[in-house]
Amino acid sequence: MSARSFRHRLAAVCVSAVTLLATAACGDSGGDGGPVQLRFSWWGNNDRAATTQKIIEAFQAQHPDIRVTGSTSDFNAYFDKLATEVAAGDAPDVITLGGAYPREYGGRGALLDLARVGDVLKTDKIDAAALGNGKFDNKQFGVPTGVNSFAVVVNPAVFEAAGVPLPDDSTWTWQDFVRIANEIKAKAPKDTYAVADPTKPDTLDLYSRQRGEGLYTPDGAVAITKQTLVDWWTMTTGLRDSGAAPPASLTTELEGQPAPEQTLMGRGLAAMQFDWSNQLGALRKASGKPLELLRAPGESAGRPGMWLQASQIYTINARTKHPKEAAKFVDFLINSPEAGKLVRTDRGIPANHDVLAAVTPELDPDQAAQATFIEKIGPLAGPPLVIGPTGSTDTLGILQRLNAEVLFNRQPVGKAADEFIKQVAAAIRR
Repeated sequence: MSARSFRHRLAAVCVSAVTLLATAACGDSGGDGGPVQLRFSWWGNNDRAATTQKIIEAFQAQHPDIRVTGSTSDFNAYFDKLATEVAAGDAPDVITLGGAYPREYGGRGALLDLARVGDVLKTDKIDAAALGNGKFDNKQFGVPTGVNSFAVVVNPAVFEAAGVPLPDDSTWTWQDFVRIANEIKAKAPKDTYAVADPTKPDTLDLYSRQRGEGLYTPDGAVAITKQTLVDWWTMTTGLRDSGAAPPASLTTELEGQPAPEQTLMGRGLAAMQFDWSNQLGALRKASGKPLELLRAPGESAGRPGMWLQASQIYTINARTKHPKEAAKFVDFLINSPEAGKLVRTDRGIPANHDVLAAVTPELDPDQAAQATFIEKIGPLAGPPLVIGPTGSTDTLGILQRLNAEVLFNRQPVGKAADEFIKQVAAAIRR
């Protein structure tokens, strides 16, 4: 589905959602004497699906009057499907979101204001900063599944094979990053890359935050400058040209295969990859290697660009017929030590302090590594991220298209930078 059709469908359904909100929140029971039926959606791989099903079963054991049916898909297909469901008035009762989507859907009336179910869904054990990821226009539309950070995942085995030492992430710069990547490529095994192409909205946000910019301003405009985009694409095309990063054809192919086991890092074919810290376990499993997490380059050179972010957000459909039961399920997901011990760190380090305390002794080495990393960078992280305004969910598609134009040498970096700012600004609705 195109970005334009996504916006049109979402806008259409949200008119209906606003109209029906008052009545949709009235039905708190099954109505026929049987269990209330809830639908719950999320994205992820098979391991996450299996874990989530165990959590659903644990919840149903405590609440036999509520039945939960799960639905999952990979990241890209998930949001296309969700847009269609919302437009059709058939979205799940409990919806997992991330990034700018809570603001996008909440601002258009598709999500329930959680103040309506505050007597059921408790958030007092979660830091205000983490809750802020789901709060917009003074309304709490979602609660964090956990917190994580965007980081550099490294494969020490590739570094060792190339005879290149791991960088000191307390001091390395972007110049060091490029130098190290080129050193690895010169000595790494055949078909192994120093770094997967790092161009993503998250890396641009981090890189530009280090320059005092970010992708968006607090009042909903584009913040990143042309010079920052030019500098970024000059760096990444240089990595492509040297062979340190993949050729354009492989990078564009990998964009359609977002599962950890399909990435270069997951296949053991990259020394470095920018990714979220909660992907460490899946990437370690896929690669069979003891991967590590490092701070991004440039963090010690001036303003820190890294931030702590809710890895995902649980929200409730504004049109659900069962808001109280949906709130009970979300409360279990974020506040139950039983659920926490099952999910552990797969959806980020638990945001509830009591759940984290209960979970910590049971963390495996992969999960403990994530928790240690978050503890390490917490005091060093920059200010909270400016969440993209309505329309900013188009940024990913815009960036992918223009990045392909740049990598295939179909468009110079200066023109691509102008187009990025122009197209994102047009997509944003202020």
